[in-house]
Parts: sequence; structure tokens; C-alpha cells
Amino acid sequence: MRSPELAFLELRRFGRGKLPRAALVALLLLPLLYGALYLWSFWDPYSRLDRIPVALVNDDEGATADGRRLSVGDTITEGLHDSDTFEWHEVTSAEARRGVEDGTYYLSLTMPGDFSRRIASSSGTSPETSALQVRTNDANNYIVGQISRTVFGEVRRAASTKASRSFLDKIFVSFSDIHGKTVQAADGADRLSGGIGKAKKGSKDLADGLKEAKKGSGKLSGGLRKITTGAGDLEDGSRQVADGTRALADKVDGVADEVGPFLEDNEKSIGDAARLVADSAAGIRHNLGTLVKTAPAAAKGAHTASDALDAVHRARCETLPVPDPACPELTKATKAAADVVKVADDVNVLIGDQDGDLAELDKNLVTLEKRARALAARSPHLSEDLDDAVSKVDKLNEGAAAVADGAKRLHSALGTARTGATSLDKGVGRLKTGANTLDGGLYKLVDGSGKLAGGLHDGAERIPDYDKSDRDLRTEVMADPVRMASEDLHEAPNYGTGFAPYFIPLSLWVGAMVAYMLIQPLNRRALAAGASAWRIALAGWLPVAVVGVLQTAALMAVLHWAVGLQMARAAGTVGFLFLVTACFAAIVQWLNARFGAAGRILVLAFLMLQLTSAGGTYPVQTSPGFFNAIHPYLPMSYVVEALRRLITGGGLEPVGTACAVLTAFTAGALALTALTARRKQVWTLDRLHPELSL
Repeated sequence: MRSPELAFLELRRFGRGKLPRAALVALLLLPLLYGALYLWSFWDPYSRLDRIPVALVNDDEGATADGRRLSVGDTITEGLHDSDTFEWHEVTSAEARRGVEDGTYYLSLTMPGDFSRRIASSSGTSPETSALQVRTNDANNYIVGQISRTVFGEVRRAASTKASRSFLDKIFVSFSDIHGKTVQAADGADRLSGGIGKAKKGSKDLADGLKEAKKGSGKLSGGLRKITTGAGDLEDGSRQVADGTRALADKVDGVADEVGPFLEDNEKSIGDAARLVADSAAGIRHNLGTLVKTAPAAAKGAHTASDALDAVHRARCETLPVPDPACPELTKATKAAADVVKVADDVNVLIGDQDGDLAELDKNLVTLEKRARALAARSPHLSEDLDDAVSKVDKLNEGAAAVADGAKRLHSALGTARTGATSLDKGVGRLKTGANTLDGGLYKLVDGSGKLAGGLHDGAERIPDYDKSDRDLRTEVMADPVRMASEDLHEAPNYGTGFAPYFIPLSLWVGAMVAYMLIQPLNRRALAAGASAWRIALAGWLPVAVVGVLQTAALMAVLHWAVGLQMARAAGTVGFLFLVTACFAAIVQWLNARFGAAGRILVLAFLMLQLTSAGGTYPVQTSPGFFNAIHPYLPMSYVVEALRRLITGGGLEPVGTACAVLTAFTAGALALTALTARRKQVWTLDRLHPELSL
């Protein structure tokens, strides 16, 4: 009998009665318990997070920033209520703590009282960090705690981004302010440079002026030295004048005492004498005219007489051998005549008024006459005039004394002024030196101010000046500078789709394992009949492979139409699973055929090794080294990888590799089963009396 016929006979056994039929149906539906039910139970758990009760505590008291009221806690609370994340219950802090402890709430989120104040501080001078307080209890549910960390991380980032926006917006506003102030500073530096240029010119003028001032102060010092000497002389002279006026006053007072009575008694006589003097002066002036007329003739006569006397003197006293006894007298007469001639010449010269003496005499006579007549007129009042004169002399004395004291003080003050002038001269010298230094410093300052102005203009051009739209854009970017620009090449739409490549082979393995609990791995009739080992192996494998195909069809139909599994390559997925169930059936057959009752335990153990090393949940690289070591040698590792490409999409290289590996495992397992069948055709005591029977 051929292998298909033997396989058909094996399946016919399930048609003999209700219980075998029910067992066959249960066998066909068993993978659904592992595959469909498992996947269905957590097909898309994240879409139902709004059913998880979570405590929300909003203790935020709000804050004021830049004149605006800020209440971040209320904003976050409103956003959480509008979201589909968790079932939020606003409670007090104590209620939240108690609820998380007793399991009323899976976790709690608390916004402390200073939450807004700390966030607002980011735009102030002393920024502080704020914190969202999360309390979890893994005794309630570990996975919820993990999910909450992800969700609350997003909440934290949103709050941080908002705080960053406020902080950065103020920075960009400050940039604009700094730009404006820098422009103003640059303009001011320009004005400063111009002003310093003027100051430079002024300092040069000051230096030149102080140079002249130094000369002047030197002259002043020298002049004051001379003036001080003169003031000393003035002091001495004024003192002498004062002494003289004092003596004059004493004498005048004494004379006045003596003359006063005389004047009172002789006022008339003095008047008469004055009138006489005036008349005499007038007479002299009148006779001067006569003198002018007669003087030339008199001079001529005097010359004639003198010449005659000279001739007589020569004739009598010089030419005669014996002088005339009258010569001495004649000599005297000759000299007298010469004197007369000289006088006559002088008078003649005088009246000629060559030197103005005669005119001066006439003028003086006029003055004398005038004053004499005035004296004659004042003679009745001479005693009164004397009193006035005495009073004026006394005042003169007092004035002279005051002048002497003033001259003394002036001398002293000029001495001080001289010392001050000397100090001034030295100070002006130092000022001149300082002015020269200032001029040199201002020269450098002019150059430096020019560079400062240029640098400020360059800096103003480099400092950004953002308008509101630019500021908003840059604030948005810098508040959240790095965003996740994720691109899922072949995205699994939900949690169940992502885990389907793991649970589907699990369910098919369990289906094969249970199938060989109902179907013999080796046909006993074929063994007893001495059939070929390969025929026996195929006869035991084909029924389970057929059942596996039916299981696969039922499982995938339910997953697709009932649960909602969408496959990128549906036909390829189903066809590949037919190969998978054939491979699993061959492996389970060999373990059961070779090890008998113990083989069922080995089938379960082999399943555990594959589940833990296949990388169906976490990447296998995250597992301990043992699982990484056995990962490449187990078929489910390749099945999971291939199903991911078939269900969610991607390259088919892993599918080709998996097909080759599964084919090799299938052929190898069938070969081992055939070898076991050959051995089973020989009966032994162990087979007749097995040590373990299940």
C-alpha cells in the first residue's frame, strides 16, 4: 500500500463516530486558540488606553510673566482631557497616592504648585527647571508603567517646548533690542569720534595756549618780582611821605597857631601889599616894552663906549714905553665897559626872546599880577582860608598815613602774589606738559574711537534683527530643534500585526504537536507489514501535513476576515505557511517517533527554545548569549523573519532563505523519521515494555 493510501486510512479513523469527528474539528481549530485568540486579545491595545484609569493632580498655582498670566497646569490638563490617552480622573494629591497604592488608578500625574512659576522663570534672570511628577506601581501592571513613561515623555517634551518658546522668544527680542542699541551705540561712537576730533583740536589749542600762558606766567612772575620791589619802594616812600605830611601837619598846625592871629590883625595890610605887588608887576610888564625899544641902542652905545675904552687902554697902557699911571684905573674901566657890553648883549638877547625867556617872564608877571590881585581880593578872608588849609593839610596827613598803610599791605599782598605767581608759573608748566600728554592721548583716542565706531557698525550688521514672523519661526525651530522625521518603510498598522509573525508559527507548532497526540507518527500496520521506511515515514507525516494545511487555512481566514490582519503578500504568506506546517509536522513526527512518550516533552522543550531565540518580541541581540548562539540553528528564527517580510512588506531574500532552511529541516526530519521507522521494524523488550507511557 502506498503512503497516500496509508495516510488516508489514518484520517478515516476520525470519521468513525462523533467523538473522533469532534476531536478532528478541535484539532483543526486548535491553532485558533493560540493564534487568533492571542492576537485578538491584544490586537491594538494602544487604541484602548482611554479605558485605563489614571489620577491627574493639578496643584499648579499659575504665575505672571511679562505682564501675562501663565497657567501651564490648566493648559496641560485641558490637553490631556481632549486626548485619547488614559481615562483621566482629577483628584487631590492624597487621593492619587492612595488610589495608586490600592489599584484604583494604575498611575498618577502631578503638576506641582510652582510648575508655572518655574516655567516662567526660563524667560527671567534666574531660570529654574520644573518637573512633572509621575507615580507608578508595577504591582498593578508593569506594562502600563512602561506605556506611561512614553506618554508622559511626550507631555514633558510639549511643556518643555512651550517653556523654551517663551525663553527663546525673549532671546530673539533681546537680539533685536541689542541690534537697535548697537546701532545707537555706533551712531554715538560716530558722534564721539567727531567730538574727540574736536577735543583733539581743542587740546592742541590748549597746549599752544598753555605754552603762551607759560610765557605769560613767567613774565607775570618776573613782573610781580619787580612790582614787589617797587611796592617795597612805594611802601618806604609812602611811609616817608606820611612822616613828611605828619611833620608838615605839625608845622602847619604850629604856624597856623602863630600866623592865624597875625592874619586876622593884618588882613588889610596884606591886601594892600598884594595890590602893590600886582601894580608893580603891571608896571614891570609896561616897562618891558620900553626896555625892548631902548635896549638895542643901549647895547650899540655900550659896544661903542667899550671899543673906545679899549683903544684908549691900548694907546696908553700897551703901546707906550712907560705906561700911563692911570692904566690901572683905565684897565678897570675897560673891564667894566666889557661887562656892560656883556650885560647889554644879554639884555639885547633877552629882549630878542630867542629862548622865550622874556615871553616866559611876561607870562609869569601876568600870573603874579593875577594871583596878587586874587590875594588882595581874598585878604579879608585869609584867616578863614588858613583854617581850611590847616584842615586840608590834616586830611592830607591822614591820607598819607592811609596810603602808607595801604602800601604796606600792597607790598605784603604782592609778596603773596609773587609766591602765587611762581606757583602759577610752575603749575602752568605742569599743565603745559599735561596738555601735551593729553594731546598725544587724544590722538590715540581719535584713532581708537574711529575703530570703535567701525567695530560697532560691523557688529550691528552681524547682530540679527528679527521681525515678529522671523522671530516666531526661529523660536519654533529652536524650541524643538530636532524632530523625529521618521519614515517607516513597511509600517505595521497595529500591535497585533507586528506580533502576528511570532504567534502564527507558535499556533502551527502547537497544532502539529496536538495532531501527533491523536495521529500515530508511524503507521503500525505498515511497520508490521514490513513496508518501506520512507513509505512509513511519509504515511505518518502526510495526514498531519494535510491537517496543518487545513489549520493554516482556518487560522488565516479568521485572522484576515474576523480579526483584521492585512497582509502585503497574502498568497505568498499562506503558501509559505503551508511549507511551515509541513516542516513543523516533520520535526514533531520525528521527535515523537524517535523518543516515544519522551518525545512529547522534547517537542514542548524544542518549542520553548524556538520561542525564546526567534526574536519574535525583542531583537535577539538583546537576549543572553545562549539564545544568540542557537538562534541561527532553529527553524522558527527563519519563519518569523520571513513572515515579517510577507505580512508587512520588504525584500524577499529572508523568505527565500527561510524556504531553503525549512525544506532542509523537512527533508532531514523525514530522513530521520525513516531511519527511526527502519529501527522500529525490529521489536525489542523496550518497545514491548516501555519505561514511560503517556
